[in-house]
Amino acid sequence: MSSVPNRSEIDEQYRWELSSLFDSDEAWEEAFETVSEEISTLREFEGSLTEDATRLANFFEHHEEIMRQVEDVTTYARLRSHEDTRESETQAMASRAMSLYTDASAATSFFEPEIQELDEAAITELVEDEPELETYEHYIDDVLRQKPHTRSEEIEELLADLGEVTGAPGEIYNKLANADMTFPTVEGPDGDEKEITLSNFTTFLKNPDREFRQRVYEAYFDEWGTVRNAVGTAYRNSVKKNEKIAAARQYESARQGALDDPNVPTEVYDTLVDTVRDNLGTLHRHAELKQQVLDVDDLQMWDLYVPMVDDEGPDIPYSEAAEHVIDAVEPLGDAYQSRLAEGLDSRWVDVYETEGKRSGAYSSGTYDSQPYILMNYQDDVSSMFTLAHELGHSMHSELASESQPYVYADYTLFIAEIASTVNETLLTHHLLETVEDEHFRRHVLNEYLERFRSTLFRQTMFAEFEHRAHQLSQEGKPLTSDALDDLFAEIKGDYYEPAELDDRIAREWMRIPHFYRAFYVFQYSTGISAAVSLVESIREEGEPAAKQYRELLRSGSNGYPLEILKQAGVDLTEPTPIEQTIAVYEETLDELETLL
Repeated sequence: MSSVPNRSEIDEQYRWELSSLFDSDEAWEEAFETVSEEISTLREFEGSLTEDATRLANFFEHHEEIMRQVEDVTTYARLRSHEDTRESETQAMASRAMSLYTDASAATSFFEPEIQELDEAAITELVEDEPELETYEHYIDDVLRQKPHTRSEEIEELLADLGEVTGAPGEIYNKLANADMTFPTVEGPDGDEKEITLSNFTTFLKNPDREFRQRVYEAYFDEWGTVRNAVGTAYRNSVKKNEKIAAARQYESARQGALDDPNVPTEVYDTLVDTVRDNLGTLHRHAELKQQVLDVDDLQMWDLYVPMVDDEGPDIPYSEAAEHVIDAVEPLGDAYQSRLAEGLDSRWVDVYETEGKRSGAYSSGTYDSQPYILMNYQDDVSSMFTLAHELGHSMHSELASESQPYVYADYTLFIAEIASTVNETLLTHHLLETVEDEHFRRHVLNEYLERFRSTLFRQTMFAEFEHRAHQLSQEGKPLTSDALDDLFAEIKGDYYEPAELDDRIAREWMRIPHFYRAFYVFQYSTGISAAVSLVESIREEGEPAAKQYRELLRSGSNGYPLEILKQAGVDLTEPTPIEQTIAVYEETLDELETLL
């Protein structure tokens, strides 16, 4: 029998409240049908979009009205489908919603080519004729910037129509990992059977019983081994898809195409990887200290997650975690703190792991809804930090939606991971300054170190793997499962040089869902680098720096991300923020080593 509860067994207060989107599936169905019929009206502007300023302004107004409905429909369906990935009815809703979004994208595929037929002088004249267009100046500038990579209306429509197909590798992977794969049970330290899941795997690897950790590790990766051909095929096709789309848009590489969307040069990516590689000695020191604390002859892969303390971490019930996070964000101002607290009382969060629920954690929502956070809370320090992380995203969305028009209310992924990590960093400082329990403090320090390890170093390791996998494909070398295993093992060996590598760890690339969002993971590493720098400023300067940070959040996408960051005092084109973060990591290592 599964030890994971059914969703119906979870108290309502710990399940998200979706009524800010739709009151019921029936209301969603009505909205779906309505907006499905309205999408075609967007095509009425095709061929005459820029004939005069009024028509262009009318298009923007009509486009916003429809897309806000589309986003409500697709978000609701996705959230419902993640409640239980085995439920065919909600999976069908999500599939229909994805098709709807593809249809909406295809219906407006003429927009960018028609705008790009104009020069800056013509755009200026249109804005002068219709003041309402001033709102869209940055948006139009971004469209003009990408003119060399925008194709004809026919090709743009084809690429938009293919959106559902090109998303297939990631969708297949998610179904395989979340719905079809069943991980075995293993004998626990107390002799009871423990069911392994995607959500509790790393929790089990923190258990002080080394033999239990080894059983969990081996059983988990052995199960991945049974689907290596399917996952290898999914990822190979995902890479090929990235390359084909980049080539269609006349980029030199898939990486260049992915980073051009937020206008981030590939040099930022390379600076991150090079700087982290130059400082792998600090990561090696962390691993060596862990080996000493564990008092083992060799550090194995199943030892990497275990805390550097001699007992299990404290139990942190969800309610206690929420209180700590609320208190921790006080430096960001009363309004920020009270809004976050209200959100927790308004059922933003779907808290606990349940049967069939999507693994991991994320923040979602739309311009017209409250934020929604998916969690698989495990009553531990790590889950508390994850809650802080996702609330950072949610508050970013709240402030951006409050301050910006719809066109700029979203924000790039490059900026997104900063807001989440600022909250994590503030939580660390708060706990170390207020918690007197040495047992708790040791685990907080350990968690902070693990966040550095897993966010800065591990995500950079993934970024390097992703880039090199695409390079191999671009060179015409086959991306077989064996080739991917070899590549991952090589990079993992460099990053975790003090540890013993075994054959199973070469499969770790298989369990990373973010690889199906091309060149996404590096932004976790740049995000923590920017976040540490921003928090240092807030702690030193107080409200002036906090206000500057809130303005960053309020900016949404109204500006290019590197410029928005520079206005807040962080320059990620240079290695300095990354080096500063590694220095804080090293200082934290010193502190825990002294405490131990």
